[in-house]
Amino acid sequence: MFNLNDPGWGRGNNNGSEPPRRPKGDGPPDLDEVWRDFNSRLGSLFGRKPKRGGNKFGGGGDNGSGSGGLPQLPKGSPKLVGIIVVIVIGLWLASGFLIVQEGQVAVVTKFGKYTKTLPPGLQWRLPYPIENHQMVNISQLRTFEVGYRGTARNKVLPESLMLTTDENIVDLQFVVQYRLMSTGAPDYLFKTSQPDESVRQAAETAMREIVGKKPMDFVLYSGRTEVATEVQKLAQNILNRYQTGIQISTVAIQNVQPPEQVQAAFDDAVKAGQDRERQINEGNAYSNKVLPEAQGQVARMVQEAEGYRATVIGDAQGDTSRFTSVESEFAKAPDITRERLYLSTMQEILENSSKVMIDSQASNNMLYLPLDKIMHQAAGARASSSSSPENTAAAAAAAAQPPKAASTPAKPRTPDTSASARNSLLTNPYSR
Repeated sequence: MFNLNDPGWGRGNNNGSEPPRRPKGDGPPDLDEVWRDFNSRLGSLFGRKPKRGGNKFGGGGDNGSGSGGLPQLPKGSPKLVGIIVVIVIGLWLASGFLIVQEGQVAVVTKFGKYTKTLPPGLQWRLPYPIENHQMVNISQLRTFEVGYRGTARNKVLPESLMLTTDENIVDLQFVVQYRLMSTGAPDYLFKTSQPDESVRQAAETAMREIVGKKPMDFVLYSGRTEVATEVQKLAQNILNRYQTGIQISTVAIQNVQPPEQVQAAFDDAVKAGQDRERQINEGNAYSNKVLPEAQGQVARMVQEAEGYRATVIGDAQGDTSRFTSVESEFAKAPDITRERLYLSTMQEILENSSKVMIDSQASNNMLYLPLDKIMHQAAGARASSSSSPENTAAAAAAAAQPPKAASTPAKPRTPDTSASARNSLLTNPYSR
């Protein structure tokens, strides 16, 4: 406004007025004189001329200060009023600027009624009292516990005890996490009086309804994830009907167990069930081991039976075709066919018999036969021959008999071609 170190201070001004002089001496300037000088300069700025003589700025004049020492504004100055009004209006309009942080929105109301939602960034609204705003954090993840507080040991039994469909009681503790929807801030503020408490009640209601439809074993063991998923869907539907603007993110079951009063009996029942499952698994393992082996044996026996059937049928068909061919040839030449059959039959018989050729002309001494070798040959012939055991034993006995001495060399045994042998072959050509 003015400088106390001004060299022209106290020496007058262009309009001929003499401001109060600085008192003589080395001390600081008088505050009253400084205040009078300030009022004088301010008055000259707005075209006011100070009065001469007497107390210029005393309490008796119209332009002086009051009893409190405050200056009075000059009358009839519209320029000053306009400047003040513009400054006040500018400050009032500037109060409408606001900065919305990331993850938040500003809910704007006009005279208490919702009008719009401002996104993050530098925003502007009409100043108060026309419009007002409330900051709402829509990115914050809110969490609350049901059935316990803080730790699992700090239980809240009225919340955690629930009834299942098989009339059993379970102690269930779970956690719910939720946040606001991107467009749910107005509903969160105005549609529900206590939205957070509404989430708690909706989650607990949904959990009791879902658990009440499930058996106890399903809730305790295999169905925790399924139960949590169903609870989240049902609670979200309830909140949507209430128009809370809240989105449930997660429902996690922390602990579920029978009540402490029946925990020991329940553990015994669980052990019995585990033993039952173990025995069932052992039985299934034994069944899986025995059944394939039995099925393999059955398949092998079926294959062997089919092979035997095919062999028998093939042999029968072969014998039938051979007999048919022999019969047709026998009808063409009976004598030749009969002789050929007889010779082939005798050949088969003599091939499987043991024969010992002895030359008795050399001496009449008794010969010692190697019975052990003869018996060994007879046993080998018996094993390889397809003839009956009686014929093999007879051939071995005949070979073991000692030969009779004769004056002439023993002749080889020739087939008997008598009429009786031929007649027997006529009746049964395959007899031996």
